[in-house]
Amino acid sequence: MKEKNHAVPDEVLSKKFLNQFKTEADVSKFLKQLHAQVLEKMLEGEMDAHLGYEKNSVSGHNSGNSRNGSYPKKIQTEHGEAIIPILHDRNGEFESIVVPKHEGRGFSIEKLVISLYAKGMSVSDIEEEMREIYEIELSTSAISIITNKVNQGCSGITEPPFGSGLSHRLDGWYCIQGS
Repeated sequence: MKEKNHAVPDEVLSKKFLNQFKTEADVSKFLKQLHAQVLEKMLEGEMDAHLGYEKNSVSGHNSGNSRNGSYPKKIQTEHGEAIIPILHDRNGEFESIVVPKHEGRGFSIEKLVISLYAKGMSVSDIEEEMREIYEIELSTSAISIITNKVNQGCSGITEPPFGSGLSHRLDGWYCIQGS
């Protein structure tokens, strides 16, 4: 699948805008805040789609379900730790796809860990890499949980049934069955 190119228009990257950044740390801080704001907007969009109307819309009156506030949730993203408001509805039916329940990490963190693991890095090496390069504090137990998910997902097909003549291998992200 081809990845989309999200080019930033020149008018957004004006000299006035760019002058606020003096160091790479300033850019990283901005990207972290921007990422959190984008996640918030995506959550709001998910809630709008779930309820069938936008926030403060008259069409939501007496609809049977409505927004019921939010609570702060701390998550790890590729830009570091972020605290975002998680929305909930009165009926308790809303489940976000962007920030799933009981998940403290964004999917991109898991992809990064799995990618490093697939390249043969040990759990402790992954922890060190995450801390030094990506400035993300992720414990060895959290990394083990992520890598175990992959191992468990593939465990059912790593050994072919007796006499099947099939071979199996783990290739990067996917468990592939071949003959």
